[in-house]
Amino acid sequence: MISFRLLGFATAVLATPAYAGSLSDQQFQAISEEVFRPVIEEFDIPGIAIGVTLNGQQYYFTDGMADRDAAVPVDKETIFELGSNSKLFNVTLAALAEQKGLLSLRDPVSKQLPELSDSAFDQITLYDLAAHATGGLPLQVPDDITDNQSLMAYLAKWRPEGDTKSLRSYSNVSIGLLGLIVGDKFGGSYEEALQGELLPCLGLTNTYVTVPVAEMGHYAFGYSRTDNRPIRVNPGMLDSEAYGIKSSVTDMTRLLDAHLGNIPLNEDMTAALARTRVSEFDTAPFAQAMIWEGYPWPVEAAQLEAGNSADMAMKPQPMTHHEERALEGAVFLNKTGATNGFGSYVALVPSEKIGVVVLANRNYPNPVRAAATLTLITKILDQAGR
Repeated sequence: MISFRLLGFATAVLATPAYAGSLSDQQFQAISEEVFRPVIEEFDIPGIAIGVTLNGQQYYFTDGMADRDAAVPVDKETIFELGSNSKLFNVTLAALAEQKGLLSLRDPVSKQLPELSDSAFDQITLYDLAAHATGGLPLQVPDDITDNQSLMAYLAKWRPEGDTKSLRSYSNVSIGLLGLIVGDKFGGSYEEALQGELLPCLGLTNTYVTVPVAEMGHYAFGYSRTDNRPIRVNPGMLDSEAYGIKSSVTDMTRLLDAHLGNIPLNEDMTAALARTRVSEFDTAPFAQAMIWEGYPWPVEAAQLEAGNSADMAMKPQPMTHHEERALEGAVFLNKTGATNGFGSYVALVPSEKIGVVVLANRNYPNPVRAAATLTLITKILDQAGR
């Protein structure tokens, strides 16, 4: 049984860290080089950017090329595709909509989408969409669905494989559906709500669904695992909502600072971020919150590897439903993301006031990202005098 200390939604992250030391940039660069150089070499990662926030201080490590052909190096402003780490923005926007009284995450989906009345979505809530608690929604939108009308027709006929509260199905469909609903509640599309409501509140100025022409010089190319050609993500149904956001290491580190309470935010935004870290479900390896996956800290490497395995993403998994539990304090929170040419990873340990983001223009294995980041965190905290 996974067990966490129960703390308030928005206050626990402000606790004093468990150490009082500091970390020099030289020490950070050396640790990052030691931990990630073998990963870069083994998986031929063209370029990588690592951001760390430790007790409110930011550190950055960059290496390699954003564009090999043009010899453009990675820097702190390089824009990477986030893949499924885009989902963290989706659920935050949903939680912000709840704070503003535009919806309740307790609402059944069919309340917000009447065309899904008398379907499985009478029992599935908006929170369930954010926690993959749908009982079997597929990972990807079926190929023959190309517009919202055909998507609604498909969902109206869809039936769960099992009890929605006891079967986790990692799904771009569920999170995409949440994004469609939230965008509409803000009076437009999901992308419009993201750019107009969420990103300004967080102070993120280098994060996009559609990279502006003026910023294309900062947009890295990803590199295919199969033939090493330069590639970028293709448009698709629910891409904006599920896997289509691009961002820089500085913006993503700022997002982690926001979760850790290191930057001033309005009350609605602070509460929305905290809401995403509330779990109502446990899987075998981790507690499932709104996209965030939580482990007790310190986390065992084998448990983290199991939670980031391909099976957790590709196959339905049993889970148990429980009362709301805030994942705060001594907890390791993480999320992976990928497109065909990019791999991303984010992690937070609130009790240690540390957050890490790793962005790369190669899709390399999730367990490798998790293991390397855990090693990085451990070495940093040891160096800082935990």
